[in-house]
Amino acid sequence: MPTNKAHGRIWIWLSFLLALVLQAVPWPGELEPFRPSWVVLVTCYWVLALPHRVNVGTALVVGLLWDLTLGSTLGVRGLMLSVIAYIIALNFRVLRNLSLWQQAIVIALLSLAAKLIEFWAEYLVSNISFYPQQFFAVLLNFILWPWLFLLLRRIRRKFAIR
Repeated sequence: MPTNKAHGRIWIWLSFLLALVLQAVPWPGELEPFRPSWVVLVTCYWVLALPHRVNVGTALVVGLLWDLTLGSTLGVRGLMLSVIAYIIALNFRVLRNLSLWQQAIVIALLSLAAKLIEFWAEYLVSNISFYPQQFFAVLLNFILWPWLFLLLRRIRRKFAIR
């Protein structure tokens, strides 16, 4: 039985690693505002699917790794992911019972909140400018959520991650 738990953890962390790589891949300048928040989406899925395994602590560690990957202020994305994970873990029973498109709306609102938390935390530490184009990614997160949800659920069921 312990090998199954370790096997599940490996797949969860591999999905986080892939999300971090996708987040760090450069995009052309004119498409940069449309970059989806892969790490936020993957974290939302795992907290929603397995709140007993992936929770606020995991989100903090992934957020710190995200900060290290991007070379930004340490803790900004950790704070952001922790807040989002807390909200999802607090309401996971309600969110699980929503339809996929209703979940996509909630995830889009949470990714909007994540962008605002990220901006607020960066603004407190350094002098940055606000660009409304940054919120175009929220629309793409809304569109990507159903497909990412179904893909990760298939992986979770295929490898019996519990």
